[in-house]
Amino acid sequence: MVSNPLPLFPVQSLNPSGIEAPASSPAPTTLVHLFEWTWADIATECETFLGPNGYRAVQISPPQEHIVLPDYGYPWWQRYQPISYQLESRSGSRAELQDMIDRCRGAGVAIYADAVINHMAGFESGVGSAGTRFTKYDYPGLYSAADFNDCHQQVSDYGNAENVTQCELVGLADLNTGSARVQTTLVDYMGELVEMGVAGFRIDAAKHIRSQELGEIVAQLRDRHPETDLYIYQEVIDPGTEAIRKQDYYGSGQVIDFKYGQFLGMAFLGLEGQTLANLETLGESWGLAPSAQAVVFTDNHDKQRGHGGGGDYLTYKNGDLYALANVFMLAFPYGKPQVMSSFAFDDSEQGPPADAAGRTRPVYQGAESSCFNAWVCEHRWPAIVGMVGFRNATEPVATVTDWWSNSANQIAFGRGNRGFVAINREAQPLTHTFQTQLPQGRYCNVVQGGLADGGKTCTNDAEVVRVNRAGQFTATLPAITALAIHGEAKLAR
Repeated sequence: MVSNPLPLFPVQSLNPSGIEAPASSPAPTTLVHLFEWTWADIATECETFLGPNGYRAVQISPPQEHIVLPDYGYPWWQRYQPISYQLESRSGSRAELQDMIDRCRGAGVAIYADAVINHMAGFESGVGSAGTRFTKYDYPGLYSAADFNDCHQQVSDYGNAENVTQCELVGLADLNTGSARVQTTLVDYMGELVEMGVAGFRIDAAKHIRSQELGEIVAQLRDRHPETDLYIYQEVIDPGTEAIRKQDYYGSGQVIDFKYGQFLGMAFLGLEGQTLANLETLGESWGLAPSAQAVVFTDNHDKQRGHGGGGDYLTYKNGDLYALANVFMLAFPYGKPQVMSSFAFDDSEQGPPADAAGRTRPVYQGAESSCFNAWVCEHRWPAIVGMVGFRNATEPVATVTDWWSNSANQIAFGRGNRGFVAINREAQPLTHTFQTQLPQGRYCNVVQGGLADGGKTCTNDAEVVRVNRAGQFTATLPAITALAIHGEAKLAR
């Protein structure tokens, strides 16, 4: 293709799709986690970038009142220690949350809330982001000691399901989710968010809630809001060697399959003899959840920091290699992909960019974003945003076609007559004639060039791919680059 490829990360904002956001939100193909963004910033991002570029859902940080920890430097994890279910958090007020939900829906982007319902804050006492004072097991007007499980010890045996679900995850006050009163309280909280327009929930620490009890909570929530087809996906970290199994939670919704990102990391990092060619069969046969049950990621906020069981995961700090792994994830027809959007950190406990009082610094300064500095904004990296459009265009085809590899770290595959991708992980260029099922024509490589002029031209003329009437094209990919073309990136003659 090109002798001097553009970096796969990060450049100025662009709109490779050239497509206006629809008025209503279709079934999401790709969701993005805007980790620790404020509600006002998310609203603007939905309107100016996410909707126009084909992102269809955002996972937001937990919206409930949380503990405030100045002595710990306002760490990211304070969001995961609830004090009450008031919608006043580091990200903003209830009114700002409502405005964000409404504006994102108007841009065709659904909002999924991170629901922390397994536990409350674990500190002996403190104050919350709405000013609520508490002591452990006593959260005024909400829960008292009777609402918590009797095991006031930390989880110590992951081979024992009762220990995992009834004791305290890292000392957090573990709610008795089998209690009718607790279930009603949780359904009330989540129901309020649904009434505001939230379209789904990530269930934090689902592994630490008995699957039957979580199923009861979700069923009550669905029964209370039959008009909303809620999207539920659950954090169940299942290494395959413990008492809690992800399949126990399929009845409540999808599960986040943590092994997927580890498999990607091993292949792209070349660990334990793994190569990209091995990824041809990636899926349920590898011990992953069935594709229809799985939410997958290259990395998430825990895995970036070595939390959640460890493992070898690529992050934004791996640069182009990380971008390539996301190209694969968004091209390969397995699971529901989640793109991570981070803030830069050196300390694994570090909170988002903030002032001395812990107030989060905005991503947007007026109409301009401050992405690619303290806010990493991987979802805006050209390779990643280009592949979101690829995912949307190829979603109807659930299979891989025309797989090719060099039996090592150069691979290519198609998605029927909808799209084709090639990835060169090797240190030397790849020149090859690829067979596709695409119609004859000129296409824009959406990894390196965006669409412009309503999709009629490619922003980088050197990235135009010519497919002949036999469905073939010849290209040269420099080291650590990728190419992706799809039907909606076909150029006018």
